[in-house]
Amino acid sequence: MVDKIANPAAAAGAYSSTAKIGMGTDSVKSGEKGGFGSIMKQLAVDSINTLRNSETMSAKAVTGEASLPDVVRAVNAADLTINTIVAVRDRLVNAYTEIMRMQM
Repeated sequence: MVDKIANPAAAAGAYSSTAKIGMGTDSVKSGEKGGFGSIMKQLAVDSINTLRNSETMSAKAVTGEASLPDVVRAVNAADLTINTIVAVRDRLVNAYTEIMRMQM
């Protein structure tokens, strides 16, 4: 069961103070050398921005500023992003494990 928020303005203020965590991660420059590292960095930045957008939409829904379809769309995008991140992580760990098993 979900408890009703007694003071939505206080909840939104608490959210805005925690939403600043991780700021400064969107500093990928388009002029960087192409490569695996820069691709992974850009994907991480995009993922963080998607998750941040989902949190923002959820906070707006609490205060009544966002419509339900927008919130559902943002939460679904965050869910897809999390599932993709977990799948990529699992593939990287499996690849690392296979490399460690190789004999020299």
